[in-house]
Formats: sequence, structure tokens, C-alpha cells
Amino acid sequence: MRNEQEMYGLILGFARKNPLIRAVYMNGSRTNPQAKRDIFQDYDIVYVVESVSSFVDDKSWLTVFGDVAVMQEPDATALPYETTKREDGYAYLMQFEDGNRIDLTIQSIPAARINYLADSLTLPLLDKDDLFPEIPGPTDKDYWVRKPEAAHFASCCNEFWWVSPYIAKGLWRKEILFAIDHLNTCVRPMLLMMLSWEAGIRTGFSVSVGKCGKYLDQYLPHETWTRFLFTYPTADASAVWDALFVAGSLFRETALFVGNSLGFCYDANEDRRTTLLLEDIRKLPRDAAGIR
Repeated sequence: MRNEQEMYGLILGFARKNPLIRAVYMNGSRTNPQAKRDIFQDYDIVYVVESVSSFVDDKSWLTVFGDVAVMQEPDATALPYETTKREDGYAYLMQFEDGNRIDLTIQSIPAARINYLADSLTLPLLDKDDLFPEIPGPTDKDYWVRKPEAAHFASCCNEFWWVSPYIAKGLWRKEILFAIDHLNTCVRPMLLMMLSWEAGIRTGFSVSVGKCGKYLDQYLPHETWTRFLFTYPTADASAVWDALFVAGSLFRETALFVGNSLGFCYDANEDRRTTLLLEDIRKLPRDAAGIR
């Protein structure tokens, strides 16, 4: 596997030789002083160029970076990703056979002038024409947990309890995929949001919990983290029921902690009524003519 020095030499060596590339900057975990270093960190690189199309119409130049195992071009995919305008930028996400990965964005000079200052993790690597102003060293400040307002807190609580009966309904109908999907995509994300606010409170809102909450365990009590992991069940109806009620209990406790800490009112009646409904549905016979 090529080491960091070799990869930077390759990335910057190509940029220095190519007259169309006028600047290079980097962001992502490799510029984050708080991120743990390991062999799986990507190189999130931006080439600032005079003509984006020159790097898109002919892709043969990409071979300079090595043997690719798999590559994605998000700006060309048929999937519903958000893409940039072709004249502003184009991305190549390259996973190499040796384990290295480069997420390389080709960016026009006008677009780069906007994006360069938009991310606190930006680190300049090359600037042939002094295109960009001096900036402070990279920090993950833009990714710190943000203190919620009362409306954010209330909406998070309402979404959690509103969607929870969807899971119960799916389980009663024996629609396990429907139930798990609503747990994974609606209910647990609200719990994750609430737990992130707890982490923010415990740290003075001065940390990032990382993508998908991957650093959350560092800022929560061990028991809380263990209970949160229990909300990831197997594809078994009984396990999903248990996970749903653990999620509800943990959400309640966390929301009360966050609400009391920030002066927000928790709607205990919404919680109580929904929880009773979930308990009724769990006990509901398959041939029931009504819920109550």
C-alpha cells in the first residue's frame, strides 16, 4: 500500500505539471486534527482548474493515480444524487487496488472561490496564482454539534413518537421490512439527534460526533451507549419490538435531560399516549377487529 508521502507526491506532482490545474486544496478527515489516523482515511482532494470539461471529456489521465478497483462518478450517475453543474465541477471517487482512496473533485475557479471558504477543514496544498486568501488552520468547528432551538427539539420529539406506531403496525402485519425500515430511517435518526444534543451539552457544544454518530460513544455514559446499540436488532419481530421499546425509553430519558438542560418543555402526554398505543398493538391478536 502506497504511504501518505507517496500519495501526496503523486497528487501534487501531477498538479504541478499540468498547466490547466491552478490550485489544489484538501478537506475531510486528513485535515481534521481531531480525527484518528488510520489506513482507511480518504484523500479528499480538489483540483482548481481553468476548464472542467478538459478533465471530463477525456478520462485517460486518471490512470496516473494507479490501478482502480472501483470508481464512481456521482455527477454522472442515474441515481438521485445532488450534483453540481458540469461547468462548475465534476467528481471522481476512486478506490484503488492497494487500499488507498482518492475523492477527487475537479472544480472551476469561480466555484472554488466560493467553496474554498465554505469548509473549516480546508487545507491549501498548492496555489500557482495566489487565487485564495490566507485562512486559519483546519478545524472541525463547522461539524460541531449545534445547540438546538426549542422548535428543533419539539420537532425531533414529535417525529420520533409519530413514526413509532408505523413500526408497530408493520410488525402486527408481519411486514418486517416495513417495520425495520421505519426504525432505521425515521425513529433511530431522531434518537441519534437527541443523543447528539446530550453529547453537545456534556461538552459545551464543542465537539463533532462524526458522520453517522461514529464518535458518539466517546461523549456518552457507557450504559447509554450500550442501550443505543440494542436498538439495532436482527430481522426478527420480537427483537424489533424490544428494540422499539428500548429506543422509546432511551429517547424519553435523553429528551428529559436535554429539555431540562436547555429549558425546553417535553411533551410527556404525547409520549405516554403513544407508548400505551404501542403496548396495545404488541398484545393485539392477529384476528382483532379493533385496537382497543
